[in-house]
Amino acid sequence: MPDAQAQAERRSAEMWAEDTASKAMGMALVEVGPGRAVMTMRVREVMVNGHGTLHGGLTFAFADSVFAFAANSYDYQAVGVQCDIVYHAPGRLGDLLVGTGTEVTRAGRSGLYDVAVRREDGTLIASFRGTSRIVMPRGG
Repeated sequence: MPDAQAQAERRSAEMWAEDTASKAMGMALVEVGPGRAVMTMRVREVMVNGHGTLHGGLTFAFADSVFAFAANSYDYQAVGVQCDIVYHAPGRLGDLLVGTGTEVTRAGRSGLYDVAVRREDGTLIASFRGTSRIVMPRGG
């Protein structure tokens, strides 16, 4: 049985190699482990909406990527089946966002994950909760 940390790192590297969307948004995968992931994203000018703040859809996309890496840190492929987000404070041009995803529970083919999106100074920008579903074993 493979070491859980090594497996999480291997799975994340496989996913990252194919994740053009997260890369295009300027995300970086900082840390992974079984059921957890940490990513960063710098808010760039093309991400700011008409209010001068980070577009909510891009905040969601960032949190969703963190969720995906946490949920896929095991030896299977999982997809999101339901996600919710609560916005607490606006992201601003130049902010470095840090997304931390943690597993709440896994049972059968379902998992529940929380993602906190914070500014580098610790200010909570958004809280995201995602439910995953295992769709196939890795390589299946």
